[in-house]
Amino acid sequence: MKSLIKKILIVLVFAGMVGCEFEPIDENRVNFEDVSTFPEKAEGILLNGYTGLESQYSFSEAATDDAINNNLNNNYKRIALGELNAQFNPASRWNKYEQVFWVNQFLEIIDAGQTQWNRDPLTNKMFEMRMKGEALALRALHHFYILQAHAGVGQSGQLLGIPYFTEFIKSDGNFNVPRLSFEASVQAIMADFDAALSLLPTDYGLSAANVDPWYSSLDDFDYDKYGLVNDNFFDLRISGRIVKALKARLALFAASPSFLNGNGYYEIAANNAGEILDDIGGVSGLDPNGNEFYTSDVNIQGNESLWRGSIGGNTFNYESRMFPPSVNGNGEINPTHNFVMAFPMLDGSPATQANGFDPQNPYANRDPRLEKYVVVNGAEIGGGTIITGVGGGIDRLDSIQGQSTTTGYYLRKLLQPEVRINNDGTAQGKRHANVYFRYTELFLILAEAANEINGPDHQVNGISARDVIAAIRNRAGITQPDNYLASITTKDAMRELIRNERRIELSFEGHRFWDLRRWGLPLNEAAKGYFFDGNNYIELPSVEIRNYQSFATYMPIPNSEILKFSALEQNNGW
Repeated sequence: MKSLIKKILIVLVFAGMVGCEFEPIDENRVNFEDVSTFPEKAEGILLNGYTGLESQYSFSEAATDDAINNNLNNNYKRIALGELNAQFNPASRWNKYEQVFWVNQFLEIIDAGQTQWNRDPLTNKMFEMRMKGEALALRALHHFYILQAHAGVGQSGQLLGIPYFTEFIKSDGNFNVPRLSFEASVQAIMADFDAALSLLPTDYGLSAANVDPWYSSLDDFDYDKYGLVNDNFFDLRISGRIVKALKARLALFAASPSFLNGNGYYEIAANNAGEILDDIGGVSGLDPNGNEFYTSDVNIQGNESLWRGSIGGNTFNYESRMFPPSVNGNGEINPTHNFVMAFPMLDGSPATQANGFDPQNPYANRDPRLEKYVVVNGAEIGGGTIITGVGGGIDRLDSIQGQSTTTGYYLRKLLQPEVRINNDGTAQGKRHANVYFRYTELFLILAEAANEINGPDHQVNGISARDVIAAIRNRAGITQPDNYLASITTKDAMRELIRNERRIELSFEGHRFWDLRRWGLPLNEAAKGYFFDGNNYIELPSVEIRNYQSFATYMPIPNSEILKFSALEQNNGW
């Protein structure tokens, strides 16, 4: 961790040197005290807390039963094949402590009161409130990332969390801090989220009538001054609404079977999710285009994204990686037949022969989301028709090592359908955005939590698990009411359906890797393929064998940290 502090010092020196003109100071050095007197430089420290937010484009699904990565050197492929250990862990998030120390340094600056954000005292106060709220929320979020990746049963047999840092520590300070218990870690994150909620606006750009009371009750409150601080300009920054959603995500994680198995956290998850969803009208507020939130500028800027990054320029990087080779892609991620079979029939029933599934006409009468998310044999993408069986040329299964599909499928989810990559290397690109939190995830959090509390029809803010699943399926094109959903009457059966809907709706957005672990489900399900040999479809039962250790539900702390800090206890088995 000491190396993180050195990085911060280097960046701050650089930040202090940037500008058109500046007066030399003693020995031409910039220290934290100097930075704290310049609002733009002090805010720059806070903005570093926004770096390292988890990308939905990690494609960690290649380490699960949902996908295979065609690149033999891909890190997620390597851990799926058995290389995961305390020295090689591409899913490690221990480096998120760097962002924790950035925001802790910013909080010291705020608390010192040395920075004048605005000459007007009221405006200055509101800037302090909002940015302190951002810092506390970001500190909580980065600690959550670390907890998600490194919580587990320690060698002592106790369920452990992580070290929780609430102060900036200098490079010669004490980093040898033991892990808190798991629940103490969750409570520390919750406390920071709650503190942030008392400072942040619920949303940016609120009308005068909807300003939160912790702002409107300030002495001599002035809406014009409030607008300067919390205008729509700041929409992509963390807000109170986002913090409530993050609390729901954290609580659901804590309540999961691999951790606290309830213990009151399902209620916290459901209530926080329910409050937000009530604001948008419950299930009627589900974005009708939300399951293809990535396919156009209109959808990207629509009502599905609760929190996202900025929309980039026209690019084709992801399409170049994922498109099949005949349309000038590298075919990197191949969905598995396991994943394809998770999609129900058009009437909502599971894809079994008893429900009308035909193994020799496997994509007929299926959930429309299947062909929106997966390039199946005979589908179109990138301006071409893709044949993955006999007669498919370079798109055929295993034609070109590292490019042609190994499962009989290519990825469509998250790709812009209008991108075209030409034979000469030029391309027609489209805009993309990294979405950190979708409303659909929040609906599924409520559904999972409400069902665990009291079954399929238990309501939270007027919404039940059944209501959520019906709305999501209706949006997908499965006409409601559907008989299969109506047949679900027990908590256990609804749990399986919710998990399956979550697998489909949030596919290839970085959730499956962690969901399998928090649910305590098997990690070693072999990846399956499906191949058309010219006459028949043939299932390939073991395209890639998964090889996780029995204790890999809980991920290791980096061995280098264990060697440096004697107070740290490693998770069992590593």
